[in-house]
Amino acid sequence: MDITLVFFLGLIIALVGVIPPGLLNMTAAKISLKEGYNRGVVFSIGVCVVVCLQTYVAAIFARYLTNHPEVVEILQRVAFVLFVLITIYFLILAKKETQQQLAEPKMKSKHSRFFQGMLLSSLNVFPIPYQAYMTITIASFGWLKFDKISIVSYVAGAATGTFVMLYVYIFFFEKIKGKKFTTQKSMNYIIGSITGVVALFTLINIIKEL
Repeated sequence: MDITLVFFLGLIIALVGVIPPGLLNMTAAKISLKEGYNRGVVFSIGVCVVVCLQTYVAAIFARYLTNHPEVVEILQRVAFVLFVLITIYFLILAKKETQQQLAEPKMKSKHSRFFQGMLLSSLNVFPIPYQAYMTITIASFGWLKFDKISIVSYVAGAATGTFVMLYVYIFFFEKIKGKKFTTQKSMNYIIGSITGVVALFTLINIIKEL
């Protein structure tokens, strides 16, 4: 498998996962706005360091699952139920007209921002099941092999995709901060829609295997 294709698959998948306004991208933007562009970038680098580790763990877990198809079948059904529940939860929350509030940055040094990025990224465990699911999916199409080079290429792509989207938020936040999609309501709608699509895709895979 061409490692360039694997890299861009990792980049696109990670980028899509960070598109919805959330804690990491909005915090990066807020830091950039309050303390300057450089500290926002340093925070983003800290996030990406943890993303590398999370994606690697997800890929190793996905490799194990591909060798145990009976476990995959069970997890698919569990994932479908979870995605449906998450979708309902966020769509219900979206009815509330609350404005997203971000905590004011307290730390000032670049090193503090780097470790803050690592900490917040560590608390965000969603990338692990998300990346595990996506790597299993693209592997089923023959686009990804679980050899060392492919995994490293995919992890590099995921880190790059995450950084690109964080950079977009840093660069354009001043222009988009007043837009409707930065509200908590719109963010909940976006997340609910994404998980709804994933749930539908999971259901189709389950039906095909019956």
